[in-house]
Amino acid sequence: MATSPPYPTYPPAPTGSPAPGGVLRHPHWWQRTWVRYAALSSLLALSGLVILALVRQQTGTEGFLVGLGLAVFPVPLLIAAFRWLDRVEPGPWRNLAFCFAWGACAAALVAIIANSFATHWIAVATADPKGADTLGMTVIAPVVEESAKATAVLLVFLFRRRHFTGIVDGVVTAGVTATGFAFTENILYLGTAFGTDQSDGGHGGIASVTAATFFVRVVMSPFAHPLFTVFTGIGFGISALTAEHRRVRRTLAPLGGLLLAMGMHSLWNGSTSFGDGYGFFAVYGAFMVPMFGLLTWLVISTRQRELRTVRAELPAYVVAGWLTMPEPFVMGSMKARRLARDHARDRLGKAAARTVAEYEAYATSLAFLRHRGRSGRAGADFVVRERELLQELWHRREVARPALAHAGHTLAGAVLWGVPPMYGHGHGYAPGHGPFPAYGHHPSYGAPAYGAPAYGAPAYGAPGYRPPAYDPGPGAGGHAPHPAVPSQYAVPSQYGAPAYGRAPQAYASQGQAAYDPAPQVRVTPTPPSTAAGPPPSA
Repeated sequence: MATSPPYPTYPPAPTGSPAPGGVLRHPHWWQRTWVRYAALSSLLALSGLVILALVRQQTGTEGFLVGLGLAVFPVPLLIAAFRWLDRVEPGPWRNLAFCFAWGACAAALVAIIANSFATHWIAVATADPKGADTLGMTVIAPVVEESAKATAVLLVFLFRRRHFTGIVDGVVTAGVTATGFAFTENILYLGTAFGTDQSDGGHGGIASVTAATFFVRVVMSPFAHPLFTVFTGIGFGISALTAEHRRVRRTLAPLGGLLLAMGMHSLWNGSTSFGDGYGFFAVYGAFMVPMFGLLTWLVISTRQRELRTVRAELPAYVVAGWLTMPEPFVMGSMKARRLARDHARDRLGKAAARTVAEYEAYATSLAFLRHRGRSGRAGADFVVRERELLQELWHRREVARPALAHAGHTLAGAVLWGVPPMYGHGHGYAPGHGPFPAYGHHPSYGAPAYGAPAYGAPAYGAPGYRPPAYDPGPGAGGHAPHPAVPSQYAVPSQYGAPAYGRAPQAYASQGQAAYDPAPQVRVTPTPPSTAAGPPPSA
């Protein structure tokens, strides 16, 4: 089970203009979040009703139902494929639902109206209906349809920027949008083909127009529309990976991807108009299939690179005490992640498995955030976002850490970490067991360092800084000596401490007030003399 985390709600930024005296005015009614959601939902619902009426008018009720039943076949497979690609850092399902609805309703409606109007206008102006149909199919349709689908990718890129961080996110967003568009288009084509069969005397079987249309559109080329629009998504993904000061590249990458999508779409549509029907099979075999294989390889290799990024970035938080030593290894392996979720489900039920899945997703987001920071692509909210993600991890650690330790132990053996503790009657580690600090049911936490500077080079330490190995020494905090971080988890020399500082228990020994990130638990401050020893500083 791979679920997207319930992304934390962030305090809204002040809106409106300051009134005299520095007091912010209330935002206008159209600036409220619920108004925007309601407007978008109403737009999609209205588009859906209109497209439903138009398709039903062209195909008839019976043709519409037949087309709907046949067009739904490839949808679950395509959605499952894109969700599989998105499992490293799963985005919220609401984004995917919006993309599918936009493609099936809004983009399809724009395409039907614009294509019909443009083709009719060209036919009247040139007095050549056949030429107008060819021009509409090879030029107008690719431009209109790819632009309409790209609008959904643009909206997610602009208004859900936190969930759009790279090429995989662009591929998934574009692919799901195109899947929705192809679904509606297939209903229209299959319903029309069924109506043709009925008007010709009800011929059925494999020789029917419906069967031929189903074979070409659903069996041979269910990936056609997603393949076109994925180029647009890759362009936006490259833009997301580009530093903000490189404005030309950030602008040209999406435009270049859109032009490639239009060109491929035009080639595909035009293949049926030359070669006496053999052009379609020539383009399909010589171009579409190899391009599909190339894009599949590119996306899977990008997914593997993301896993390597997770393994490379998370050790800095191990050194700072926020994560345990097995976690970079487990987070960088989809097999280990699945094993951790299964272990939590077997021991504590489905709710625990969801908690572990959320923990994995937040840790992945944290690794990508740090990678963007070290690459000079972090936003102004870097420190705030890092703090939010660390707190989300801290809330879930008691359930997630034993499951992750079990997965690491199962796949890598007891050589690195020793035998991890299993779930007991509580949710945490039993005191004194295992190589990691003990986590009871109500531990005392010190206050985290909220005074971290704004993101910049100093937040990661001076060049050449190398944190010590994860070994606080004998007797630290009453625990047995911790093993040093294995070489594969050592923090590279260019890493520094996380901008947010060390884990909360690291501050209890400094005499500060105790702090608990979980608001439902109130903890009495621990006297400095009995507080747990701090983890090593990063």
